[in-house]
Amino acid sequence: MTALASTTVANLRDLGGLPLADGRTVRPGLVLRAGQLDRMDPAADPVVAALGIETIVDFRSAAERADHPDRVPQGARLVVADALADTIAAAVAHGNADDKPAAAQLKNVLSDPAMAEEHLGGGRAQALFADTYRALVSSDSARAAYRAFLLELTAPDAGPLLFHCTAGKDRTGWGATIVLTLLGASAETVESEYLAVNPAVRAAFEPMIAGFVAKGGDPEIAQAIIGVAPEYLKAALAEVDARHGSMEAYVRDGLGIPDEGVARLRERLTRGGSVPL
Repeated sequence: MTALASTTVANLRDLGGLPLADGRTVRPGLVLRAGQLDRMDPAADPVVAALGIETIVDFRSAAERADHPDRVPQGARLVVADALADTIAAAVAHGNADDKPAAAQLKNVLSDPAMAEEHLGGGRAQALFADTYRALVSSDSARAAYRAFLLELTAPDAGPLLFHCTAGKDRTGWGATIVLTLLGASAETVESEYLAVNPAVRAAFEPMIAGFVAKGGDPEIAQAIIGVAPEYLKAALAEVDARHGSMEAYVRDGLGIPDEGVARLRERLTRGGSVPL
């Protein structure tokens, strides 16, 4: 079980303990994921204090960071890696969105069922997220963000690192997918970890969903925005295959992470069995 019972950090999970090939597992306590950190308080939260976080990577947009600034533990370093900057800028330029991704606009989206139906009904919400996931692979800002993330993880002096976005499900989910795939996790393990955030995220937004449905909103729209679905992840993985042929090539050629960095990542983040070459 990788969920951590933090009282001040939403959707906090340790990738440690997840199974890899050849009897190996992910080493615990070194790479963690979460939702926004505006309430993080190690002094009042022994679970967070025990992690000894040294680096935080924030995948959120400038508007998200301004609305809910991270609370960074004393001594930790904050790395801003805005994964959707290009996607949001393009949408704003075309008058199709404001300066936050859909997952960060839940309150506004779910406050008006008629508007939600007009803009997101009929499968449009699912299509929007599939496009977003493809952009997490192909856009310049996403490549820069995930390069920065991996450079932190592959640094020779790297310590415990926490990466996050707003809900800790999409941008963060793709980051976890990259790491687990590089470490040799099976496709089933990768998808299972990706989907495992759904109960926590849906529980956090249950009152909002209930209010939306009570006003006549389509629950499928709410679930498409609030949760994650296999088809979203498959859209990103298909983009990797189409552009690069494999996750290793995507990381090497698309993100510019050298093979020795990946080897260092595998050595540091795995335990038991033999480390894949």
